[in-house]
Amino acid sequence: MFHLSITQEQQSLIRQGKPLLWLNRQYQDSSSAPAKPDVLSIYEAEARLARFAPLLSQLFPELAVSDGIIESPLMPAPHLHQAITPMGARTLIKADHSLPVAGSIKARGGIHEVLCFAEQLALDHQALKDIHDDYQKLLQPEVRSLFGQYEIAVGSTGNLGLSIGIIGAALGFQATVHMSIDAKEWKKERLRKRGVKVIEHNADYGAAVAAGRAEADANPRSYFVDDENSPRLFMGYAVAALRLKAQLEEQQISVDSDHPLFVYLPAGVGGAPGGITFGLKAMFGEHVHCFFAEPVQAPCMLLGMAGRPSAEPVSVYEFDLTIDTEADGLAVGQASQWVCDAIRDQLAGVYTAEDAALYQHLLQLKRLENIEVEPSAAIGCLGPQMLNTPEARAWIRDHQLDEVMDKSTHLIWTTGGSFVPREEYQAFIDKAIRYI
Repeated sequence: MFHLSITQEQQSLIRQGKPLLWLNRQYQDSSSAPAKPDVLSIYEAEARLARFAPLLSQLFPELAVSDGIIESPLMPAPHLHQAITPMGARTLIKADHSLPVAGSIKARGGIHEVLCFAEQLALDHQALKDIHDDYQKLLQPEVRSLFGQYEIAVGSTGNLGLSIGIIGAALGFQATVHMSIDAKEWKKERLRKRGVKVIEHNADYGAAVAAGRAEADANPRSYFVDDENSPRLFMGYAVAALRLKAQLEEQQISVDSDHPLFVYLPAGVGGAPGGITFGLKAMFGEHVHCFFAEPVQAPCMLLGMAGRPSAEPVSVYEFDLTIDTEADGLAVGQASQWVCDAIRDQLAGVYTAEDAALYQHLLQLKRLENIEVEPSAAIGCLGPQMLNTPEARAWIRDHQLDEVMDKSTHLIWTTGGSFVPREEYQAFIDKAIRYI
């Protein structure tokens, strides 16, 4: 049977598809994390993105205003704060739903990994002399011809596929995205219009990834982006922490022992929220507390984090769940073991939510802050309320945070939505209204 740090009551709630809050017993126990990545890799990823920035601004006109840097704003949310935060000084939104180029949190990690491959290929073929060369050389026809001999492939529920497909095709690679059954049709069409090959699978995320990996392994010129085991993706996501630190400083918001920061991150297989958590812990240490948010039908990171170090994560199917959720980007049956081990001592906890709650908060974001997101990106709004539960209040006391909660900052990470077609978003709103 399973070896999970979950109570019998919590196991029952998981099986019933009921919401719960799971608090990590190994939080801040460094001995529980057997595979901690090197923090310096965050800065290396940031430097790589900076090297490619002039080229990216040429490929994507929307990046001209940011000189090729792909970043989202840090937005105050005073009306949402009044509605959802029973404690704390402020609520902020890290607006990755509006990230340029890919329109989701996947833009940083996915684009970074493709740039890693492109950079190494260019250096190996002397299209670049070294990393100090002019990276706009990669736009030359002969380099694009070189890239066109190689394939970039990925398995995805949607947003990672958009990220990989868009940047891969823009650089001249053959781009192939293996889409799971959960992927939205508009995301597939958006990729096809960019010249990306979309392979549809009548199966879940794990099966789509396995099929993509097997096909890429058979092609010596295919590079497979493995969301489950990729330090390159992970560190691309972690760069967000460097950018957030600068934004908080610009807004004169302190993060220290008297001003803790609580962050709520939607989670699928774990790469994006895991990388961000790793980066935030590197920047703020014990003063930041990250919580993952998952649908009740797909709590794969909860099960993965509750398992033993270095052990294969338990699948949600073992709990008779279906991953049937409108939060397509979070519809994952089994977590990444690599990510779980990397952040085993850094994640404070995981909470789960029903789809109805996601839609209600999607509508709330629109009405209160005029922010439009996908259902999966609205799940972070439940975080502050989960901290007001009896078990969370006990956790707050145990971590000696109760006396500073009134000065805390709560950060909701919105992960996708700006590319959603108007008719699709209106359907979200209509559905949300029916749930009220």
